[in-house]
This record gives sequence, C-alpha cells and structure tokens, in this order.
Amino acid sequence: MTPDQDVRTVQRLRFGIGAIGLLLPIVLPFGNWIFVQFGHHTEIMPSSMSSSYYTSTRNIFVGGLCALGVFLVGYRYNARDDKWSTVAGIFAIAVALCPTAPKVPTPYQSAIGYAHLSFAGVLLTALAMFCIWSFRDPAVEERRRVNHAYLTAGILILAFLAIAVIAGAVHWGDHWTVTPLYACESLSVWAFGAAWIGAALELGALQPRVPPATPPVPTTGALQP
Repeated sequence: MTPDQDVRTVQRLRFGIGAIGLLLPIVLPFGNWIFVQFGHHTEIMPSSMSSSYYTSTRNIFVGGLCALGVFLVGYRYNARDDKWSTVAGIFAIAVALCPTAPKVPTPYQSAIGYAHLSFAGVLLTALAMFCIWSFRDPAVEERRRVNHAYLTAGILILAFLAIAVIAGAVHWGDHWTVTPLYACESLSVWAFGAAWIGAALELGALQPRVPPATPPVPTTGALQP
C-alpha cells in the first residue's frame, strides 16, 4: 500500500467517524417522526440518545455505534492513535450491545444500564483525547488557531458529558420535549464530529499535490538514414 493510499484511508475514516457524530443526534428523532407518519407508535424525541434503543430507530442507533466502532478499530494513523482508537472502538460497540435501562427496569436491566453509561463515558472521553492531544501540534506556530479549535472541541466534549451525567442523575427537565440530557449528549457528539471532520479536511489540505506522471514518448526503433 502506497503512502498516498494510507493517507486517503485515514482521511476517509476520520470523515466517517465525524459524519456519524454529526448526523446521529438529528437522524434519531427525525427517523422516529417518519415512522410515526407511517402509523408506528413510537416516541419521537427520546429522553436521551441511548433511549432510542426503545424507539423505532433502535437499529439506526445500534448500527451507527457499531459502524463508529469498526471505523475506530480500523483507524491506524500512528501507534499512539491506534491505542486510543482501538479502546474507543471497542467501547463504542459495547455501548451498542449493552442498552440503557428502560423506564421500569428489572435488576438485570439496571446492571446492564450502568455498564452502558460507563462504556459511553469511556467512549466520549477517548474521543475527547484525540482533540486535546492527537489532533493538536503546539510546536507548529502556524497551527495556533487550529490547535485552539481542537482544544476547545475536546473541552466541550468533556464539559457537555459532565452536564449530561448531572442532568440524568437529578432528572433535570425530564418532562421537556428536548431534555437537557439529550441536548448535552448531542452537543458533545457534535463537538467530536466537527473535530474529526476538520481533522480529515486538514489532512487532505496538508498533502502535497503530485503532478501526474508524463507518459513516455514511444520510440520507433533505430533512426533511419
């Protein structure tokens, strides 16, 4: 595999990870709304993104997380990023396979729900670490604004994650159409999605443009006298 192909692979994986982050918070309620138009009895706006497991967009939620996990496990930019992305990818799949607890859970469902919350926290924290450490290069003065943008994204991921944990623990705004929990989860996911798409675009912009090779001039054999 040539270096150019490696760069393109990393670029596409970054874009795919970012696209899932940006689209998932919007697709889930919109998908539920479409199902309702076709007669399905489902909650359009779940109380949290994880609660989509109990709506008509369950497969979209689980499939999106599994795709995110596969992209992250397959991400191989360097040795350090490989470790972070593998951890994040494993926990993304674990989040998908261990659903959050329903409104009236059994003891078993409660235990699985606590595991789900723990896995989601590790996933978002690992994704924040990419923004704070991996995507930034403080040694390059020309990237100061870009470094600040990545650092801001990483801090926002962790900040909204913390607010979401508090909102869920105290049941703040559970009766609202858009709960603070769903809003904070969405903002956290959007922050990492924007950072990963930005990293994909930046990687493409940094690659030198190689002009196409000039085809050799065909020869006709020996010169004629």
